[in-house]
Amino acid sequence: MFIFSLFLFVLIDFKIYNSYKDIPQVWDNNSGHDLFLQKGYLEALETASPSNITLYYVGVFKHQELVGISIIQRAQLYLKDMFRNTTSTIIKEFLKNNLSRVLRGNILVVGNLTHTGQHGIYFLKAKISQKEILETLYTAIGQLQLLIKQNQRKNIRLIMFKDYFKTDNIHLEETYLKSKQFYKVHVQPNMIMKIRPEWLVFQDYITNMNTKYRTRYKRARKKFGEISCRELDEESINNNSQILHDLYMNVSENAAFNTFLLPKNHFLNLKQKLKDNFKVFGYYLENELVGFYTLILNNKALETYFLGYDKEHQYPNQLYLNMLYDMAEFAIENKFISVVYARTAMEIKSSVGAKPVDMIMYMKHTNGGVNAVLKFIFNLMNPSQKWVERNPFKTL
Repeated sequence: MFIFSLFLFVLIDFKIYNSYKDIPQVWDNNSGHDLFLQKGYLEALETASPSNITLYYVGVFKHQELVGISIIQRAQLYLKDMFRNTTSTIIKEFLKNNLSRVLRGNILVVGNLTHTGQHGIYFLKAKISQKEILETLYTAIGQLQLLIKQNQRKNIRLIMFKDYFKTDNIHLEETYLKSKQFYKVHVQPNMIMKIRPEWLVFQDYITNMNTKYRTRYKRARKKFGEISCRELDEESINNNSQILHDLYMNVSENAAFNTFLLPKNHFLNLKQKLKDNFKVFGYYLENELVGFYTLILNNKALETYFLGYDKEHQYPNQLYLNMLYDMAEFAIENKFISVVYARTAMEIKSSVGAKPVDMIMYMKHTNGGVNAVLKFIFNLMNPSQKWVERNPFKTL
């Protein structure tokens, strides 16, 4: 455990922990609203983390009381890991390879690279201000940079505060962040479906669709054919770990940009630590596992997690679309208030009822010259995607 202190006028200090085992027992008192900040999840993630990600934890104390917590991930990015889809043109490949050299290396992320959303900071607003938290975390990040330099002989090239909604209070301190040379950048939206009060059962959701999308739903279910869906318990996840990982890799390797790969034991570890708050549903055709999806039950929000499928059955059986419907059904039948479908595949997610919610990150390159053009470089590597938002429901 590494401990450093920052003394301000009101005696605020912080401690940096390099393992979930070291964080204080009262940690969960500050994270009950968000499972992704709780010790059980952090233990699972740390013990089955992508090989290029290391976790650190920061506790912020005021008069010796824990008033804020933060998750910081150190990620080591390399070209072969970031760009695995080789279908790009020669020109695009040239741009990717040369621009990404600026961003590759070791980065620090305040938040969680493995999941969409702001799951990196929480503090007691009645006891410490947003600015005090940011100032303390910025000092903690500086200390963490020194530790990594001393212990691993690695330089941090990029610092990032990840995934904030436009309504988040962090934007009230944009002037402070600018003073520290952070850029505000817009990233792909988080696709979220609010569960309407009148959807008491799943059929209410289907009835609420207009004719076009109700027909689409029926067609997708028909194409499902003989495929059946069932939940996997811990033993089944363990027995199918390799197959689950292979199916996950089918999807991951098709992505244009990735910052990590999950290890084979990831899903099993989450099931062991989160129990009923982590769900794995498998799709079977003649007793062969051809697809799966995972869910994390985060209080009243149903968070969709990783999935995978056999390429042979994805299109003819419309596996992915049927997964989206099944996620919605689980949320409605189990009385969740929202389904967090996360980013990517925005158009098809909007076709089942999800709406785009804008997300913002703050980032800074530690090289001043590179930082001056960082926003331009990031926008070239992360262009806005053109897509058509769908509205599957009848007009209210």
